[in-house]
Amino acid sequence: MAVTIPYVREIDIEHGRCDQVTPLIRRITANNPGGFTFKGTGTYIIGQGTVAVIDPGPLDDAHIKALLAELEGETVSHILVTHCHMDHSPGAAPFKQATGAKTFAFGPHGSGQLHDNVQIEEGADRAFVPDVEIRDGDVLSGPGWTIDCVFTPGHTSNHMSFALREEKALFTGDHVMGWSTSIVSPPDGDMVAYIASLHLLLHRDDAIYWPTHGAPITDPKPFVRSFLAHRADRERQIIAQLEAGRTSIGEMVPVMYAATDMRLHPAAARSALSHLIKMVAEGTVACDGEPSLKTNFRLA
Repeated sequence: MAVTIPYVREIDIEHGRCDQVTPLIRRITANNPGGFTFKGTGTYIIGQGTVAVIDPGPLDDAHIKALLAELEGETVSHILVTHCHMDHSPGAAPFKQATGAKTFAFGPHGSGQLHDNVQIEEGADRAFVPDVEIRDGDVLSGPGWTIDCVFTPGHTSNHMSFALREEKALFTGDHVMGWSTSIVSPPDGDMVAYIASLHLLLHRDDAIYWPTHGAPITDPKPFVRSFLAHRADRERQIIAQLEAGRTSIGEMVPVMYAATDMRLHPAAARSALSHLIKMVAEGTVACDGEPSLKTNFRLA
């Protein structure tokens, strides 16, 4: 039986409009809706007067102008970046130039990999290098707000979430979103790390998640548990596909993702590969050579 995820897809969005969503949080959404961005990239402003800004978004002049107009007369002390995909970090460069604020992130794209020379996927912002590299447990603060850095690799190896202590709110980037599951695309995306990062969230006491795309998640732990159940179900589906004689990802995806827009099947194939890499490492599935999109797999 398929896992039901309690998606939250209703959200009042007007691109370029600033919404005061809580006493300490404002959000402005970029006009970049799409299959991977939902209604667009939501940039968050934390605090009043002296503020932190999370995920400046794509390289979009209108979005940067909207942010600067909202923050006229205020000081930006921190530019925080969850990860380096093209819908999250490229806006940091012009926003930094306009405000003089430093950028903070785990590191450049691929920096969470333990080995060198990893082939990173398309859609990555390779130009972004943070002014300040941050690590799990680091604390950033301003007048009236305190942010804890929570390392959540998996979607990318450098993915960092940010916890606003004063509101028990976690800015989850693309790690947990209310409208969709996250793409975990090898080699930089790692399913083992992603699942471990989901389990990490179950040990926290966050009251609400604010993803970069879509509406907030107001009941976090059941939502995270449904994501974990979904990933376990995907692995059961892969085993069923192998039992049915479908040994390649190309054969599996049209069956496993029959209800998904075919335009997203290439991304689904990357997620299936991430699962299979994990299952090969665990000894559930076997293959000859390194797992890839063209590999033939078998039950171990």
